[in-house]
Amino acid sequence: MKKNLIVLGFAVLALSSCKQFKKGEGDMQYIIHEDKEGPAIKAGDFIAFQMIQKTEEDSTMQNTYDYDRPMFVAEQKSVFKGDIYAALGMLSEGDSATFKINIDSLQQKMNMPKPPNTKGKYMLFTFKIDKVIPKGNLSDAQFNGKIEQFFKAESAKAKNQEAGKISNYISSKNLKPSKTPSGLNYIVDKQGNGPKPAAGDTVKLNYTGRFLTGKIFQTSVAEVAKKENQFNPMAPYEPMKVVAGARATIPGFDEALLMFPKGTKVTLILPSKLAYGEQGSPAIPPYMPLIFELDILDVIKGKPGTPAPAISQQPAAPATPAR
Repeated sequence: MKKNLIVLGFAVLALSSCKQFKKGEGDMQYIIHEDKEGPAIKAGDFIAFQMIQKTEEDSTMQNTYDYDRPMFVAEQKSVFKGDIYAALGMLSEGDSATFKINIDSLQQKMNMPKPPNTKGKYMLFTFKIDKVIPKGNLSDAQFNGKIEQFFKAESAKAKNQEAGKISNYISSKNLKPSKTPSGLNYIVDKQGNGPKPAAGDTVKLNYTGRFLTGKIFQTSVAEVAKKENQFNPMAPYEPMKVVAGARATIPGFDEALLMFPKGTKVTLILPSKLAYGEQGSPAIPPYMPLIFELDILDVIKGKPGTPAPAISQQPAAPATPAR
């Protein structure tokens, strides 16, 4: 992600605090930060956009900049006057704006959960429209073809930018990682002195997965999840057990399990080829580098002559806005 996009995302929020909101349809209020020439978004159009969602108390509910990719949606007809689709329908490609939308209406008519601690009347959405593909009179095949071309171009761009993103991350943090022949970068935060895993041994560990932005997408540690405002009461939050050398996880994770003894704490910086690769996953886009913080709690030696124990848990893909 380009740094100027991050700056823009927060700059427009700062501007919204000093500019006057205008009255829109229904109970909507809005501020236009940037108004480019172009046709307004219509129902059926494909949209790629960045979004920051906040309460009136300034609590961030969602920020696509954290995930280093935009949201992808098809514009729909409004569910109620002054809803999110009405807001998007006021914009065109290149525009940015902040909208206040009634929380009770969002909850009652769009099933959007109401933040438990907010007392405000509105939810604030700041949108930056990156790309619009108009449906117009295109056939479904033509329209889908244009969307497919867009995703291919985005994937190629991500591939070309990946090495630079990793390099920039390392230099910005003043890190001096070691690097394996596969391209795995790692920093040992605490050197363990226990037994080192061999293929077939079961490694018990805690982990935290992050994007290069620092945003957590999953952790096995409840305290970390709470600290980072990512706690999910339905999650188990317990150490995972995985068989070393069994290729049961993503390649970089699997490689790392054979490298570090019990007691080690280590940070991995994985290029996408050692993570979810050029295909990505339903929640991780193609060519996405990732960070894992590992805490090796125990190494359980496999018994000679017995099958290796099966993996009980794998690091999962993050819950990010879907395409």
